[in-house]
Amino acid sequence: MRARDLLEIDFPLVFAAVILSVFGILFIYSSGITSTGLLVSSEYKRQIIWAGGGLVIALASALIDYKRIVNISFYLYLGILALLVYTCVFGRLVKGARAWIGFGGFGIQPSEFAKIIVILFLSKYLGDTRRSAGIFSRFVVSCLIVFIPMGIIILQPDFGTSLVFIPILFVMTFVAGISARYIIFLGACIALTGFLIVLPLWQSYILRNSLPALAVLTDSRFILAAALGIGAAGAVAFFGFIRYGKRYFFWIVYTAGIVVLSLTASAAARKMLREYMLMRLIVFLDPGVDPLGAGWHIIQSMTAIGSGGLTGKGYLQGTQSHYRFLPEQSTDFIFSIFTEEWGFFGGFLVFALFLVISLRLIRTMRITLDHSGRYICAGLSAMYIFHFLVNVGMTMGIMPITGIPLHFMSYGGSSVLSAMIGIGLALSVHVRRYSR
Repeated sequence: MRARDLLEIDFPLVFAAVILSVFGILFIYSSGITSTGLLVSSEYKRQIIWAGGGLVIALASALIDYKRIVNISFYLYLGILALLVYTCVFGRLVKGARAWIGFGGFGIQPSEFAKIIVILFLSKYLGDTRRSAGIFSRFVVSCLIVFIPMGIIILQPDFGTSLVFIPILFVMTFVAGISARYIIFLGACIALTGFLIVLPLWQSYILRNSLPALAVLTDSRFILAAALGIGAAGAVAFFGFIRYGKRYFFWIVYTAGIVVLSLTASAAARKMLREYMLMRLIVFLDPGVDPLGAGWHIIQSMTAIGSGGLTGKGYLQGTQSHYRFLPEQSTDFIFSIFTEEWGFFGGFLVFALFLVISLRLIRTMRITLDHSGRYICAGLSAMYIFHFLVNVGMTMGIMPITGIPLHFMSYGGSSVLSAMIGIGLALSVHVRRYSR
């Protein structure tokens, strides 16, 4: 790379990431202060090292042609799968999940880096197969590339991190020209599965009344019979479509497939999900169900955000965090501390900076000539946007608690480094946006 190409770096993108990282360091420091003004945590020092190292990696990545990394992405993919399996079996047990590998006092979370590697490998596959954009097998292989690491992460179990792979898959395949009906089919299956999981919980814990129409959703015999019946109707419709070619037969098969897959997936999920995961869904629907237990996080977070008002209480003047009412306040709920002390205007600034990151990635995606570079930017934008919407929504009580960090701001080396690596890849694509 020539020195003058450094001027081609997307400086607004770097600026937004750096400012968010500075905010994170400031409020991780604030989260470590007690009501008496005593600093009880040195997390901010480690965050400075991780953010600084991540920025160096991001800028250095701009000097490397991302196509070289894409070309070896298959081997990176195999490596991260092996690391995820190792973590699932031998990883450090933290809060009921084996999501970390520890080396003395040092630990990494491989699932954070898996997101970046999946984006790289999927961009290579979609780029190599772009001439067969409408073929169904292209979507199936794309799903396999994403669902294999996602499934291993679910087994850890780390349900929150696994969810991030879904918008990455949807956005990248859509940008790659895969038929929208395939994407909508999978999206409808996921949405209906979630609805079927939540509905019986709503009946038991919030409505506190047994409705026969909802009770059958937890009856395995009914689910099996319904799946077989609807599946049989779909099979007949499929034969009719092959025999007569009528479009309404196709849509019957399409709908039957969604219902059957959703019924079976929801039944399996209810057996796999642990009690604390189910309680997170319940308190999302009504935090008052368990205000001193699972609902405590949401209630205290909403209290902190609401008490900040327009301009906040002032830096280091927050009460919810300094009196230790907010759990996980330097990680999952860093936005709550931020808005308590800097108010609505501070929160709006964070919104604006993430918007800058998203718009710069979308701009690079639209103007780059190389297909794999375009898909990388699409996947990164999906990752950053999803993390932001879910984390901030979680702190405001409009999303379930999933344990997804707020990129650049939440405490954690793996999260910060993976976010900065993503910025570095985006910079590399931007610098080479006019080369194929």
